[in-house]
Amino acid sequence: MEEMSSARLLRSRDRILGGVCGGLAKWLGWDVTIVRLAYILISILSAAFPGTIVYIILWIIMPSE
Repeated sequence: MEEMSSARLLRSRDRILGGVCGGLAKWLGWDVTIVRLAYILISILSAAFPGTIVYIILWIIMPSE
């Protein structure tokens, strides 16, 4: 398993929308389903708007695999 510091943060090709959650899961070494569920829960609990903005910003900033 690679360490987080040595792996680059990239959008995943295993994507549902933009590949951001898949890329974060791969970078963290977590299951992609857990990251997607955590993102949904955090977005709902924060009234969805901040979570959507963060996702769009990461989609623009993160390079593709």
